Amino acid sequence: MYELFKNLGSWLISGDQWSGTDGIAHRLAEHLEYSLFATLIAAAIALPLGLLIGHTGKGAFLAINLASFGRALPTVGLVVLVFLVSGLSLWSVYVALVVLAVPAIVTNTYAGMSAVDPEVKDAARGQGMRGHQVLFQVEIPLALPLIMTGLRLSLIQVVSTATIAAYVSFGGLGRYVFDGLAQRDLVQVLGGAALVAIVAVVLDLALAGLQRYLFRHRRTAAH
Repeated sequence: MYELFKNLGSWLISGDQWSGTDGIAHRLAEHLEYSLFATLIAAAIALPLGLLIGHTGKGAFLAINLASFGRALPTVGLVVLVFLVSGLSLWSVYVALVVLAVPAIVTNTYAGMSAVDPEVKDAARGQGMRGHQVLFQVEIPLALPLIMTGLRLSLIQVVSTATIAAYVSFGGLGRYVFDGLAQRDLVQVLGGAALVAIVAVVLDLALAGLQRYLFRHRRTAAH
């Protein structure tokens, strides 16, 4: 076991391992590209949906159940299905990652909007605010902590699952996992898995820090 971890450490810090198109730097850039792009697409779909059902109170049952259905879909199976339909295209990966990311954003956005005190909304309307003003000036600011939590959860899920790109012959850090399995190279498999875990943890900590900063700043401004 000691020898295995020693070899893993050597693999991770080797200069040769970080250079070239098969190097860690390049694979990391690919992995982040897949993850960030998929999360942005998911946010563009899920945020308006969550805000709409949270603001109007209509369609919540259908939207939440569809989101739960999307969460239950097997990601690899979905990748293979889209891959068979669309051919050799990164869209098979993006579709699967977006389907994975949408549920957390929808449910957290809806939960944040639903948690806004109805009396606060009534008071805003009583001051002459129209529906869109109540939404953007009252509901969204109050729901923002949960909305950001949904985005954070989705990004971490996508980063952890983006290894599936390598399953259909694309890049990313999953390349080390699948190539290592094919070559029976345990060090490479562990290296790929460790890198994915490190990226997920670093992004989670960064987003958590940003979230704390933003809302601490808002609380300070309120005082």
